Amino acid sequence: MEEHNQTEQNNAEQAIETPSKPSSTIEGMIGHDEPLVQEGMQWFVLRVASNKENSVQNTLLRKIQIEGMTHLVGRILVPTEKIKTIKGGKAKIKEEKLYAGYVFVEMKLEDDGRIPQDIFFLIKETTGVGDFIGTAGRPTAMEMHEAEKMLLDSQTPEDEPTIKLSFEKGEAVMIREGAFENYEGTVDELFPEKGTVRVLVSIFGRQAPVDLEEWQISKVEDS
Repeated sequence: MEEHNQTEQNNAEQAIETPSKPSSTIEGMIGHDEPLVQEGMQWFVLRVASNKENSVQNTLLRKIQIEGMTHLVGRILVPTEKIKTIKGGKAKIKEEKLYAGYVFVEMKLEDDGRIPQDIFFLIKETTGVGDFIGTAGRPTAMEMHEAEKMLLDSQTPEDEPTIKLSFEKGEAVMIREGAFENYEGTVDELFPEKGTVRVLVSIFGRQAPVDLEEWQISKVEDS
């Protein structure tokens, strides 16, 4: 059982470490001058059902306020990032969750490391909630560097949303739209600021560069 719990904890920590530094935002964003952790509290990772992160966050915040338990539970965060995509020359901005399936809860534990009973039932009776990362009744607090990264991801973005290109230089791709539809080629250069990819295509025995928007191509293995 301990080995199983340790595996789950390691997987959760890996999920927290995975995203690169994004342009991030959040429901109920935190300010740049807020403390890393409030006095007497620690950050914990709560597993939730897929696509239920925001509803769990909002429900818990409302319950905590109604029950007057803000001295036991502080911030509840669902970090997201803004992603810009370009299609047909038109930009579209959407938000994606940085840590899908997880909600971050700042709370105070009992002296024996257990969740206060009232808080435990308040959280567990919320639709979409799973378990805290840790062992039965004793959640494992996030390391300070993990909490710091999560809070940095949760800050209000100052820069424009970035464009994420899911291709790499030298990768084989299939062209799905345009004059060279169904041609295979190789990624030669990426232009994230434009959301375009330069692909080298073999035409009459010679390689020619073709600039395409990302949505117009797919990886060969996905074809």
